[in-house]
Amino acid sequence: MVYKEIAEGVYEIDILGADDKELDGISTGRCLGLSRQEMLKIKAYFKGEGRNPTDVELEALAQSWSEHCCYKSSRPVLEKTVFCINAPQNICVISEDAAIVDFDEEYAYVVALESHNHPSALDPYGGAATGIGGILRDVVCMGAQPVALVDPIFFGPLDFPEGSLPKGTKRPKYLFQGVVKGIADYGNRVGIPTVAGMVAFDESYVGNCLVNVGCIGMVRKDKVTHSRAGAPGDVYIVAGGKTGRDGIHGVTFASAELSRESEKDIPAVQLGYAIMKEPLIHACLEVNDKGLITGMKDFGGGGLSCVSSEMAHAGGMGATVNLDEIPLKEKGIKPWEIWVSESQERMMLAARPENARKVLEVFDFWDVPAGVIGAVDGSSRIKATYKGKTVLDLDLEFLNKGVRYERKYKVVERNEKDPAFDMPDLNKAVLDVLGSASVGSRESVIRRYDHEVRAATVLKPMQGIINHETHGDAAVIKPLEKSFRGLAITADVNPRMCRQNPYWGSASAVDEVIRNLTAVNAAPHSMADCLNFGNPEKEEIMGDFVSACEGLYFAANGFGVPFVSGNVSLYNESSMGPVAPTPALMGVGIVEDVRQAISSDIKEADNSIYLVGQTEKELGGSQYYRTLGLAAGVVPRVQPGRTKKDSQDLRKSMGKGIVRSCHDLSEGGLIVAIAEMCFGGNLGAKIDLTGISGLRTDFKMFSESNGRWLVEVKKGDEKEFERIVDARRIGAVTKEKNIVIIDSNIKLNLPLDELRSKWSSAVEPER
Repeated sequence: MVYKEIAEGVYEIDILGADDKELDGISTGRCLGLSRQEMLKIKAYFKGEGRNPTDVELEALAQSWSEHCCYKSSRPVLEKTVFCINAPQNICVISEDAAIVDFDEEYAYVVALESHNHPSALDPYGGAATGIGGILRDVVCMGAQPVALVDPIFFGPLDFPEGSLPKGTKRPKYLFQGVVKGIADYGNRVGIPTVAGMVAFDESYVGNCLVNVGCIGMVRKDKVTHSRAGAPGDVYIVAGGKTGRDGIHGVTFASAELSRESEKDIPAVQLGYAIMKEPLIHACLEVNDKGLITGMKDFGGGGLSCVSSEMAHAGGMGATVNLDEIPLKEKGIKPWEIWVSESQERMMLAARPENARKVLEVFDFWDVPAGVIGAVDGSSRIKATYKGKTVLDLDLEFLNKGVRYERKYKVVERNEKDPAFDMPDLNKAVLDVLGSASVGSRESVIRRYDHEVRAATVLKPMQGIINHETHGDAAVIKPLEKSFRGLAITADVNPRMCRQNPYWGSASAVDEVIRNLTAVNAAPHSMADCLNFGNPEKEEIMGDFVSACEGLYFAANGFGVPFVSGNVSLYNESSMGPVAPTPALMGVGIVEDVRQAISSDIKEADNSIYLVGQTEKELGGSQYYRTLGLAAGVVPRVQPGRTKKDSQDLRKSMGKGIVRSCHDLSEGGLIVAIAEMCFGGNLGAKIDLTGISGLRTDFKMFSESNGRWLVEVKKGDEKEFERIVDARRIGAVTKEKNIVIIDSNIKLNLPLDELRSKWSSAVEPER
């Protein structure tokens, strides 16, 4: 293959004279991740241009056409499903790098959820930290102040035998500890609280852990900025960190399966610098607040290549970038490396030329490097120059429209037949479920994060009496100083259910979002999704993706809660196979008055305990079946109409002040929910399950049916509660430190201290 140097470090690549095999060789040799079909499309384009491409141009196309950037496999499915939710009102003001959603008449909240999976599998600390850095930039580039972080993370079992790990695969415990430390160090240093999230463990994540990160921000509606260039004549200004060789081919690396050879891709992992991020945020928000910029966008996937071309294309403009003006970390970085590097802590701003000096003065005040690196024009092309020569000149429509595939798919039918087995020792079963890593306390993770910085976290991730805290259903923050209106935030998905039945497992994730938000007295308002799946070129994987999206659509449409932002992460596979279908969701609810937020810890002896919702024999994907080593089973179904009404009725009763605590029933079922409530209040409970007919005692205790809550009602207010909510009284709070379960001739007496000991020691990362 002929490479002709046309400028210092810039090469023309002869693709016009290349046959199909040679085109494959170019893509493979340069790690472009482009298929033969895509290379032929590029060849045809340059034939029309009457020339061969430069290496800079080929690299630019590889970034923009990667699965990570253009959603070439997923977008056709998303357009028929999650993009089509019928919300009762038009709550989404803008959806660009992040979604901007109505909060009140003056303010909007900003939502973003992303993945940083492949980088975290290679470098857990750096991958997780830069994931946080990236999601913060997504929110800032809309002109919003970040106020909260969320971290749904997924790993193999912490005790997975090291001898069973394939070559090049890191221990799940090492990945887990590195990711938690990376999130904690970055979020804590930049001063944004991590208030919600989830930790899941499953064998499918051994070869490919998942690290999803979300962010919520607040912005005045009249201060919203856009991720686009404003007008011809605007200048491009780069602010923040310098450009280096870290993050080279980050998006193409993220658009391929992990393998034993992936360790060589470690340069694709970016290097975070949280101390730079904090003043960068201040400076960006200040220039926006002063009206000095016409647009702003972060350097994310694809680096300078994507940010400069996408801003110009979104504004219907063109632009020219001078690579000589890009601040570099080291000498000798090649032009194509400058163009695609994903080095962290960088922002691109567009400004009128007369405002450029004022913008630079603001960044200088915050001690953040910044400089003019290009200009916007009306050409509809993106150009780059290096040492006085044009090294890239591409039509923006061709570059950014990318490619699109209607992938073939096959929906694999799963066995949902319930296994036959005798009821085991229930005392042991309760301890085994509570002591499992999937159910046990996340306190050892949560305490690594500062969830109270900014002093706005009203309802914390851990709730209850000091030294006896338990899991909450959602965090509640008070984002505005002069208003008691609040936001509730949660993150949910059950990967085992999604693997057993992608459709109903995904629908169940939506149902859990609704339940968790309702439990803290929040009206569900919006959702973001991060869809983590395997290789879409495999028909059964694509079938799982289609089924999951259809399940998300069914449930979200039924509840009338839209997906306002999201991310798709595909090719999450290794030599051990694909990850379980993992549509991780972030839910946001509106709390009318944070002073009326409801926590999960029970409050007072003699108060009544009610069960809201129907319990069915639905244990497919349940922790109970997993503990017993059982497969198959019916995955819980979702009934949006019934659950929506129960949710509304519950909030009505909460508004009357008669609900003291509330907890949704999810992993582990009723027994885990009541145990967690008792842990937080350091009180006991007496529960009578006799009224739940037609089920064996263990199914009543461990069923994970959707649409259910346990509610503590103030003594004397039972009739008022029953008038509002369709619920069954099943017990009462007791002073005795035990949980008594009665069901016909079965009676269990479970000491609270023994239960808490099992639960609290299930997950303990080393310090």
